[in-house]
Amino acid sequence: MAPLIAAHLTVCALLVTAVSAATAGYHNHTVGGGAGWSFNSTTNIPATNYSSWASNQIFDLGDYLIFNTNSNQTVVQTYNKTTYLNCTADDTDNGTFVYGGGSRSFGESLTIAVPLTIVGPNYFFSDASDGVQCQHGLAFEIEVQQGAGLPPSLNQPPPPPYQEPPGPDAAQSPPVTVAQSPTGGAFASCADVRFAVYSFAAALVLLQQFQ
Repeated sequence: MAPLIAAHLTVCALLVTAVSAATAGYHNHTVGGGAGWSFNSTTNIPATNYSSWASNQIFDLGDYLIFNTNSNQTVVQTYNKTTYLNCTADDTDNGTFVYGGGSRSFGESLTIAVPLTIVGPNYFFSDASDGVQCQHGLAFEIEVQQGAGLPPSLNQPPPPPYQEPPGPDAAQSPPVTVAQSPTGGAFASCADVRFAVYSFAAALVLLQQFQ
């Protein structure tokens, strides 16, 4: 009986480990969900309510914000609330970064990945059209938590003006594409999920050996 109880305890421990591995790690957040980061210059209306979108997310150090947008909009990140409220990127502010993805063409599709490297309030907006886009809602604020801390690839503050998202084989880096849950939260990376499945299979084999 004792070996059987030990086997069951081992299975439970492996399942807990697998679930923890599947839920831990870094995540990508696609800004605005399917609406992307977009603005209708004719109606002066953003594609979605970005503050509402942000309120349904949990942001940790090492996560990435993925902006699916085009060169009609800009992506400005700042830690300065005054800059955010003014809807203008201040070139003299070392805590403000403008991400352009290297595009020089009007209306060109872009995907811009922005790493979260500082705990606390982070502000994002588009200063295109002299700040009109920001003033009409192409802006949001988030609160970044400590989470698991920065991965080695990002542990070099201050953050760079632009950094390509990590490849799928990069060690300890967030996934480039992460499926979103129905409530807006991000799932763990596929690698973590595969680990959970393998752990579960190993637990079942171990249990059969003790029966």
